This record gives sequence, structure tokens and C-alpha cells, in this order.
Amino acid sequence: MSLAEAAQPTEAGWELPASPPEPLPRTKPPLPRQARISPRRDMRCSVADAAAYSVMVGIGETYVPAFMLALTTQQTLAGLVATLPMLAGASLQLATPWALRRFRSYRTWVVMCASLQAAALLLMPIAAWFAWRAAAAWLFVAAALYWAASQATSPAWNTWIEEIIPKRVRANYFACRARISQACTLLGFVAGGLALQAGKASGWLLATFAAIFLVGSACRFLSAWFLSRQTEPSVGRYVSRQISLGEMFSRTQGDVGSSLVWYLLAVQTAVQISGPYFTPYMLVHQQMDYITYMVLIGIGFLGKVIALPLWGRVAHYAGPRRLLWIGGTSIVPIAAMWIFVGWFGPELSAGRLIYIGLIQLISGLVWAAYELAMLLMFFEAIPRQDRASVLTFYNFGNAAALCVGGLIGAIVLQIGREQPTAYLVLFGLSSLARLGTVLLLRQAPDRAIDVTTQPAVRVIAVRADEGGVDRPILSSLSETSPTRKRGHS
Repeated sequence: MSLAEAAQPTEAGWELPASPPEPLPRTKPPLPRQARISPRRDMRCSVADAAAYSVMVGIGETYVPAFMLALTTQQTLAGLVATLPMLAGASLQLATPWALRRFRSYRTWVVMCASLQAAALLLMPIAAWFAWRAAAAWLFVAAALYWAASQATSPAWNTWIEEIIPKRVRANYFACRARISQACTLLGFVAGGLALQAGKASGWLLATFAAIFLVGSACRFLSAWFLSRQTEPSVGRYVSRQISLGEMFSRTQGDVGSSLVWYLLAVQTAVQISGPYFTPYMLVHQQMDYITYMVLIGIGFLGKVIALPLWGRVAHYAGPRRLLWIGGTSIVPIAAMWIFVGWFGPELSAGRLIYIGLIQLISGLVWAAYELAMLLMFFEAIPRQDRASVLTFYNFGNAAALCVGGLIGAIVLQIGREQPTAYLVLFGLSSLARLGTVLLLRQAPDRAIDVTTQPAVRVIAVRADEGGVDRPILSSLSETSPTRKRGHS
């Protein structure tokens, strides 16, 4: 019906029909569908993601150096594949802020990186088809892709998870999540070791490596699916907050002290002189089978897990700086203890294995003290809104220090032609370098930090020398930065 047909005659002329009354405004606009979803589903999906991811770490990434050794028999390459790719990955993760500005979504970026990490594990078995030089190059590229995706995920995931886990339950939730993650890492690690021993006994070792990498890849794809099922309240509203490297040091100068940053990087360099080469030393020169290798590394991993709550109490009563002194000085002789392995009988004798197991247990205990103190003094002292950016820079600096130490170790091994005596020099050199870092430890600031709960961590790798390699879950840290104690610097 036209407007003219709808008009009605009146005494004053023609009048248009009255428009229908406007609906009354609602007192409360309807919430988006995503905001009405219970956070419990997000929490369940996050736990499932942690479980699948941790199995992937235990059964997949942990055995990459052993796979390089099986492919090439080159002990130096087996050590370097655990170090150099991390620097490539840390370099690529610096592009994370640009990617987040482009996608305007933490979830999209995290799911993409998780899927890329799973694809990198799928690529690793292909190396078995090449000659050893090409196989080594292929494995380095795949490992670099793996670590690029891993480290690019971390800053975005840390910011995203803070949005979806209610503040009131974070401490208990992340503590429970961390325990599940550690148990699943150990489960994957044990399953991988048993599978490799069976594969070696049956003559299908390389096929077994391919199988465990496929399982690890499937677990990471499953983890990515659980990540995609979680909500993102801030989708489309990403706000960039960039901190330059110079600004970070100016901030830490007033918060944690640049001397502490340099100390942490110096320790990483000193440790990695020997750290990446424990795997070839144990498998080649100590002639360990995969089950023995798995058990000994598992002792270090369990030692760290058990000790963390105990060291948390020490930090609460004595302070994190004293805990850092305990950890920083206790890790000094750990590498040198391996020099005396030959005193305890021949290879695979009970006495030698007990001694190595004792080293691993002590290593896990003291590394737990060092890493907890570092986490409290470094990340707790950074303002909450800057932690993701600081973590990005720290990952890069940490990877650079790791590579410097690994290259020093590689040079020593090559000069010594990868003989047992070269490893003994390596272990002694690493302990001497760790001893030198104590001079920097003296300059670490003394801060008043209220340690009420133990910060939660994510296990990103398992190593022969220090058990699990952890990164903090930033949302589990305190909301405000602590204040400096008067009279200290």
C-alpha cells in the first residue's frame, strides 16, 4: 500500500497514519553469545589443552637430540639441535606483536602457532629418508620451526588466559593445571622411552622415532582444537603495548635491577656449555639404553617437581634473594660431579648408575630453587601490564645465551674429537663458568616480595641436565609489583 493510499481525510486536510510506537529500550542490552558461556567450559578446555600439550613435550620434543644421534651418530650435532633452533624460534617470536595487530585476536594467533608446532613434529621423521648431512639440515629446520611456533605462542597465550580464568580461582586453578601438566609430561616421557627401547631391540629404531613424533604431533593438534574451543572476550579489541629493548632495561633498572638480568643470562650461558651434551654423553660414552636414560632424566624431573613446594616455603620465610643464593651457588658443582663418574665402576654398573642417579636428584632439587627464585625476583617485579612484552624479550635473550654456551661447548668437543676426555673438560669448564656468575649474584637487588602462593609454570621441554625447562604462567603471579626494601640495592 502506497503512502497516498494510507493517508486519511480529516477536517484539516489529509493526515498520514501515525507511526507505530517505538519499543521501550531495554534496561540491559543482551550479552554476546560468547560472554554468556560459563567459564567452567573454558577451564576444562584449558586443562585438556595442558594435558595434550604436555604429552607432546614428553614424547616428542624430549627425544629430538636422541633422534639426531640415531640419524647421524654426530655427538656435537645432537647437542646443537637442542640449542641453535631455539634462537631461530626466539627471533621469529619478536614478530608476535605485529601478528596480533594484524589478526586482532589472541585465539587465532595461538591456535595457528600450536598447529604449526604440530606440523613441525610431523616433518621430523622425513629426515630419516636423507643422507646424514641432509638429514641434519632438515632436522635443524624442523626444530627451528617447532621452537618458533612454541615461543611465539607464549606471550599471546599468557595474556589471553588471564581474560578467561576468573581472578578469584586463578591460584588454585593454575596450581592444579600445573600438576596435571607435569604428570602428563612424565607420562609422555616414559611412554617414549619404553617405545624406543622396544624399537631398538626389534631393529625398528627409526620407525619408532617416527611413531613417537606422530603421536606427539597428534597430541599438539588435539591441544590446538581445545584452544579453539575457548572463548575470547577481547576478540577484535587487541590493544598494542610495545616496549623497546632500551625501555625494558630502563624499567628493570628501577624494578628488578639490570644486574639481575645479566646474571640470569650469564648463568644460562655457563650452563649450556655442557647442558646440551649430556644426552650424547649418556647414550654413547656411558652406553645407556633408552630405559636407563629415561629413568635417570625422570629422576631429575621428579626431583624438581617435588622440591618446588618446599622451596616455596623457604622463599616465604627467608625471602627470594636468599633462595636465589641457595640455588645459584648450589648449581655450580653439578656439572663437575660428572667428572668423577668413572670412579664408580665400569659402564652400566650398579655403583655408577646409583651415582648418576644421585647427581640427577640433586640437580633437580637445586634447579628448582634457582628457577623459583628467578621467577619471583624477575617476573614478580615487572608491572603486570608489561609482563608479556618482557617475556618476549627474555625469551630472545635467554635463547641467545643458550646458543652462545652451546657453541662454546661444541668448539671444545670438536677440539677434543668428541672423546670422553673432551666431555670431562666440558663439565669442568661449565662449573667454572657457573662459579664466575656468583660475582654478578652479589649485585642482585633485595626485594620485599610477599610469597603467599607458588607461581604456576608450563613445562616446555625436558633436559638431561636440569629436568624440566619451565616458563611462568604470568596470570598466576601477583597483580602488583613488589616494593624495594630500604637500605638495599
